Amino acid sequence: MNAPSFSVIVCSVDTWKFAQTSACYTRLFADVPFEIIGIHDALSLAEGYNRGLRQCRGDIVVFSHDDILILDPDFARKIRIRLQKFDILGFAGTRRLESEYWWQAGLPWISGAVANPCGPNIHLSVWNTDPWPVVDDIQAIDGLCILARRETARQIGFDETIFDGFHLYDLDFSFSAWRVGKRLGVCCDIPVFHASYGNFDEVYQEYGRRFLAKHRDALSLSPSPVAEAKGRSAQFPDFRATIASWRREIFQRGGIARGTLA
Repeated sequence: MNAPSFSVIVCSVDTWKFAQTSACYTRLFADVPFEIIGIHDALSLAEGYNRGLRQCRGDIVVFSHDDILILDPDFARKIRIRLQKFDILGFAGTRRLESEYWWQAGLPWISGAVANPCGPNIHLSVWNTDPWPVVDDIQAIDGLCILARRETARQIGFDETIFDGFHLYDLDFSFSAWRVGKRLGVCCDIPVFHASYGNFDEVYQEYGRRFLAKHRDALSLSPSPVAEAKGRSAQFPDFRATIASWRREIFQRGGIARGTLA
C-alpha cells in the first residue's frame, strides 16, 4: 500500500517567508510524495485555504502559517499514522472551548508544546501533555498549523463568508469539525517554532463577536477548574535537552537568523 501523499497549503505575501517555509516542508517530506500550494493573493485565510483545498491532490492536507519551522525528521510518519486515528491534528488547542480565545479555559484543559521568539532567546510553552504524545478529545485547535485528512477538510471547509479576514478561521474550522463528531488531537512531541504570537486587536475582537454569534450555544461557558501548573514540564521527556536542541536547530539549520521572522 502506497504511503498517503501530503498537500501543504500556505497563504503568504512574503517571498522570503514562503521560501523558508517551503524549504522546511521539502526537508520533512523528502521521502514521501508531496506538493506545496502557495496562495499569494488570499482575500482571507479562509478563502485562501478553501482555494488551495480545491486544488490539492494529497490525502493529507497541511494548512500552514508562513512563519513556522518544524524540526522532526519523523514528522511525515507520525502524522500519517496518527491521522489513521484522528481526523484533524494541531500543535496547540483545548479540550474545553469557552470563548473566542482557545487558551482561556487554562489548565488542565489546554494542551500543546510550541516555541516562540523571546528577544534573542526562545521561549518554549508546554501545556498539559497528558496523555503523551497526542492529547485526545480536543475541541478547538490553534491555526499555526492544522493537519487534516483531505476528505474531512473538504467536508468541513473554511467559512469565508463570516470569517472574511485573518482571525478565528482556525477555531471556527476545528470547532465546527468537533461539533459534527470529528476526532481532534494535539501533538506534543513534534518540535515546532512559531515566529509570532497573534494580534488580539479590535479587528480580532470583531471576529470574536462573529465567532460567538455562530457557536455560543455549543461553548462550555461554565467556570472551569484551574490545575496547578507546577510540574507540568516534567511530563515532557528530556525537557531541558529539548529546549537546547530546538534553539540549536532553529538558529543553525533551516536558514532562520535571529529575529528575522520575529
